Amino acid sequence: QVQLVESGGGLVQAGGSLRLSCAASGRTFSNYVMGWFRQAPGKEREFVAAISWGALSTYYADSVKGRFTISRDNAKNTVYLQMNTLKPEDTAVYYCAAAVLQRPYGSDRSRSTKYDYWGQGTQVTASS
Repeated sequence: QVQLVESGGGLVQAGGSLRLSCAASGRTFSNYVMGWFRQAPGKEREFVAAISWGALSTYYADSVKGRFTISRDNAKNTVYLQMNTLKPEDTAVYYCAAAVLQRPYGSDRSRSTKYDYWGQGTQVTASS
């Protein structure tokens, strides 16, 4: 069983920054592909970013590329999402996810069905 706990959400003005954290349980965290997804009101959950187990490979949605950065600290069992130049359309609940049973790669990392565990979510609001 893997537990994921997100933190760092909040309310910022458009153009501002936030850093989300996701703390994971589990002794083999370094083996997991980790991802961030988001869901805005009335919309489907969408992929934001993913990072490979060794942090050698990252993958981003086009909508956040160049503004968001995903990283991980395997010693702390934590994955981060640095969000810069936030826009009102970034407003959503952000979820951390772990792919434990399989190791998606390439564009498969954007598919929510590849992830086995999810956090409870943290709200991010960028006001105009």
